[in-house]
Amino acid sequence: MGDTNGQVVAGGNGKGNRLDQLNEPTDVLFDKETDSLIICDRDNQRVVRWSRRSGTTQGEILIDNIECARLAMDAQRYLYISDNYKGEVRRYQIGDTNGTLVAGGNGNGTSLNQFSTPTYIFVDQQQTVYVSDRDNHRVMKWNKGAKEGIVVAGGQGQGNLLTQLGSPEGLFVDTFGTIYVADSSNNRVTRWPKGAKQGTVIVGGNGEGEGANQFHNPIGLSLDRHGNLYVADRDNNRVQRFSIE
Repeated sequence: MGDTNGQVVAGGNGKGNRLDQLNEPTDVLFDKETDSLIICDRDNQRVVRWSRRSGTTQGEILIDNIECARLAMDAQRYLYISDNYKGEVRRYQIGDTNGTLVAGGNGNGTSLNQFSTPTYIFVDQQQTVYVSDRDNHRVMKWNKGAKEGIVVAGGQGQGNLLTQLGSPEGLFVDTFGTIYVADSSNNRVTRWPKGAKQGTVIVGGNGEGEGANQFHNPIGLSLDRHGNLYVADRDNNRVQRFSIE
């Protein structure tokens, strides 16, 4: 807190596929157990781990040959990876390179057992997997062991009605099962209580723009325990913080 400059903790040696380089990284997790960062190194088609110990100059490959979009980790330290190309989410034990299919895996499509560009993932304490099914304009919930998902937000085609989403991205689910979603092409963040058929706009929704109450393609979000919402406002090249109820 208070720093005006960041420090490089992984990569920083230009774009490339050496172990000291990254190429279009899209997501990162902090693994407390090993004091390391787990990074979705997308255009190198790999997931890598970088120790946070001082003197670390390169990462190690955990999983190779994967079209990694986003990452999540559950309380048991299982790693979840969404794969745009295969339209699936797999769960991995650290050190396992094959993983177990937990959502999708039936090609790209609109059925309840399919995705069309799955991106962000959220996993709760019961290992329920929530996925932003971006090009189907919906958020899907897959209970542990399920063969198909349940639509829990959107799913009524692309649009800006409160029953609709437009290319949903970032995702957060609180302990009450309320879903917060970065509704990116609608330039808003919506909240969907458990079982709700429509969402409410909690920030944005005032058209595309640079104002303090506007976004231009919001893509990632996070909530802290104090009720602060952080939104990666991609095409405005900024991160915004909002205090919400």
